[in-house]
Amino acid sequence: MNALRTTILLAGMTALFMGVGYLIGGTGGMAIAFLFALGTNAFAYWNSDKMVLSMQGAKEIDPRSAPELYQMTQRLADNAGLPMPKLYLIETDQPNAFATGRSPEKGVVAVSSGLVKYLDSREVAAVIAHELAHIKNRDTLTMTVTATLAGAISMLAQFGLFFGGGRDNSNPLGVFGTIAMVILAPIAAMLVQMAVSRTREYEADKDGAAICGDPTALASALEKISAIGKRTVNVAAERAPAMAHMYISNPLSGARMDNLFSTHPNVENRIRALMDMARVSGGGGGQTPRSRVNPVEANVRPGQSWRTPGTRPRGDDGGAAGPWG
Repeated sequence: MNALRTTILLAGMTALFMGVGYLIGGTGGMAIAFLFALGTNAFAYWNSDKMVLSMQGAKEIDPRSAPELYQMTQRLADNAGLPMPKLYLIETDQPNAFATGRSPEKGVVAVSSGLVKYLDSREVAAVIAHELAHIKNRDTLTMTVTATLAGAISMLAQFGLFFGGGRDNSNPLGVFGTIAMVILAPIAAMLVQMAVSRTREYEADKDGAAICGDPTALASALEKISAIGKRTVNVAAERAPAMAHMYISNPLSGARMDNLFSTHPNVENRIRALMDMARVSGGGGGQTPRSRVNPVEANVRPGQSWRTPGTRPRGDDGGAAGPWG
């Protein structure tokens, strides 16, 4: 059902794109914008992951620099039936993560240094499982295409200012109608893009909880990420706000309400859905049974350092944490 809704939304955006092109750009403007959109889509399909990682300042990590995190991700990928994704680190104190890649074979998971600083091992595993769910469901490609179409619609609306509402076609809307379309078309495209994003987040929460076998851990992670995110700034995300919908939680300051202009569902709604899932799977009491395949055997603890090779920072329980590069 979720895939059907997303397909309908994408089809609606394509129809909006074609309709706006006819009404305010004429057939010539529509054709030019459509060709540009095709080229942009092709470029985004092959290079979107590199673009996003570069814009967020992410750096690749490997088994030598972060063995515990790498082992955890490998176990989760095995649970999900996915190949091991590439891992990247974003240097920001804001706990967050996102996934990219045009296919499961090209999957990438990027986590922030704040994520492993403030969250415990169960919560980190749950966040990674959420991102793996995006990769498995090919959400990253869906969102890239949606964002590209939204940009094409905005561009086409701007064409209307130059083409005069379609000089090679009779425009049924007239001059004022054309001006209204120039203003409203990009807003409509943005609403569709955000609706697609929020739809996919609920599904990734559900599938991610199944992958890690711990819905309550993902609920706890979302609660921490939301609370800490409100008082920390993700500089890279602020510089590229169009990428905000890719994160597990909105990385931008403000705009955290569950309304038409939010890129993410309300955190409380997501937590409630996860706790309901935990009650069903655990037989009540808000608890969930331990996963048959426990992906969180690596000793990943809060407060670990990502910057000092060979050090063993102490976790909250006083024990030594593993080395981080």
